Amino acid sequence: MATQITQTPRFFIICIYILYVSHFITSFSPTDHYLINCGSASPEIQDSDHRTFTGDSSEIGSRFLSSGDSILVSETTPDHNLSPIYHTFRVFKRHSRYVFDVKKKGAFLIRLHFGGLNLNKFEGAVKFHVLVNGYVLLYDFSGGDVGNFVVKDYVVWVEDDKVVVSFVPATKSVGFVSGIEVISAPEDLIGDVGRFVSSEGVEVLNGLMKNGYENVYRVNVGGYKVTPFNDSLWRTWVTDDEFLKVNDGSNKFHFGGRIKYRMGGASREVGPDNVYNTARVIVSESDSIARSNITMVFSVFGGYKYLIRMHFCDIASISIGMLYFNVYVNGNLAYENLDLSLISNNMLASPFYADFVVDGDSSGVITLSVGPSNMSMPHALNAILNGVEIMKINNSFGSLDGPVSAKSIMECRPSIDISVWASVVAAMILFLVAPVFVKRRSNAVKESVAWSPLPVDDVNLKQGPVDDVNLKQGHQINVT
Repeated sequence: MATQITQTPRFFIICIYILYVSHFITSFSPTDHYLINCGSASPEIQDSDHRTFTGDSSEIGSRFLSSGDSILVSETTPDHNLSPIYHTFRVFKRHSRYVFDVKKKGAFLIRLHFGGLNLNKFEGAVKFHVLVNGYVLLYDFSGGDVGNFVVKDYVVWVEDDKVVVSFVPATKSVGFVSGIEVISAPEDLIGDVGRFVSSEGVEVLNGLMKNGYENVYRVNVGGYKVTPFNDSLWRTWVTDDEFLKVNDGSNKFHFGGRIKYRMGGASREVGPDNVYNTARVIVSESDSIARSNITMVFSVFGGYKYLIRMHFCDIASISIGMLYFNVYVNGNLAYENLDLSLISNNMLASPFYADFVVDGDSSGVITLSVGPSNMSMPHALNAILNGVEIMKINNSFGSLDGPVSAKSIMECRPSIDISVWASVVAAMILFLVAPVFVKRRSNAVKESVAWSPLPVDDVNLKQGPVDDVNLKQGHQINVT
């Protein structure tokens, strides 16, 4: 007996060590992972989630930046409640870009961080566009309010061996950025097949993978806010309070056991433990079936399709085969008699997600509901919802911010300031005319003959775009 007592702690220590090691072995390790702190010369700086960002003016970071004309700006009295990456900025006066070599094409997470910089001291308004490999992420963007920060979160499909993040100021304007993340996404993050839901019914929709997406909402239903530190893809999940329809009859539920990720289901990268171990539920506590739904309402912009991802994990049933419910999107039946036991191979606490696609219509809202079906049982769980994501899909222009293409933006971008161009024109005219004056004056000295200037044909000097070769590192354009 004594021997058993002394060996038991060692056994548990070994088990804990194995679990600890296996967690890091199986955790997501992206093929490409770039974190850039813009406007900083520091080789390394940690954000509030303990991630290491590289300054774009450091020896390592500067190789990513090709700038037409930009300056570094630092907050003189930084707010230490904000992440250090929001204490510095790079301000762009001309088209500039960051170029990142990538090892494998596919989906990439692109996050752009904008601190609340007061740019009133700079000449021109704050208005600029952001492009990534042919996608328009932002158009006529002006950043956040002074003192606050904005994070823009995207997933884009990349066919090339480089990810190019371009900043293009609008006419007589400047742009800026505080931080950039370029991270190769796990292969199962965006599936290729979804269900298109409309008033006419549900149909299978293929080809979802190779698009651009902007995260609009990411909600931990029934749970607390999830910060990037607790998400393997460094995402933020907000609480459901502002989206939940009042008096929907649901209750919050928390699960203290282990979430059972499995092959073919949702991975920890699709949704973290902190999303799947909380939920809102509807439970029948009598012989009658509950007739209320969990309903959430989201505001969206019309003119786009939206990918809606609903996360489910049966953490509240006492046995398999007892939960059946319906899923509604914009009041239309999207899934009837959803049986999580069947989908999860008869496992409780095993996560699953469903992707739906809808048109963002003129109403400006998307409504999601889950509730009892005609197969629901009394004295049982009648509906559950763990998480919701809503992502805007790029339009036919390849844009996530208006009916404008990357090509049209690049063709219309201002390349050289008008005053500079006037100086160039004056210099060219002087270069053409000066020899005439010299020759005429020489003849006048020799022959003492008066002369009149020769007519000079109009010179057609058309302003053209700056060639991309001039924007490569080592060929910086410095216009004075």
